[in-house]
Amino acid sequence: MYFGMKLCPSLALGLICAVALPAAGNGNGAATQMPAFYDGESFTVNMKEMPQEGPEKNPNLNTIYASNDLDEEQDFVPVIDAIQGDGFNPLWMQVLIVFNPGFAPHQFVSDEEVLDAASGPDPEITLVKTDEVYRCSVVGPK
Repeated sequence: MYFGMKLCPSLALGLICAVALPAAGNGNGAATQMPAFYDGESFTVNMKEMPQEGPEKNPNLNTIYASNDLDEEQDFVPVIDAIQGDGFNPLWMQVLIVFNPGFAPHQFVSDEEVLDAASGPDPEITLVKTDEVYRCSVVGPK
């Protein structure tokens, strides 16, 4: 499967409008490539959903922050919290980003931005842990 990315002209304003488009296929565990941000840089990642293997079975999971389920078209490019050489584990827990009322949805480009937006007395977002785990390979810069 292939995930394409469309960028809006408002990139200069720091906003990215991205749509991940899966190619036709059976979806039975097939790996997919899609863009992801890590510390402000765009990378290509190869994702495959794994059988239920939550934090209780592997407490060292990395996190991939997504606007909606990774099996669906993405409203924004997902954000990862590690790459090879920086705390990388090939298994990733999916955490959904939900914008709280009164805040306009927008693209995040680092896990620090995501965590900052979820903290404080009036958080911009709520993070929703899922039970979905993915095998993720960072296959190169975008």
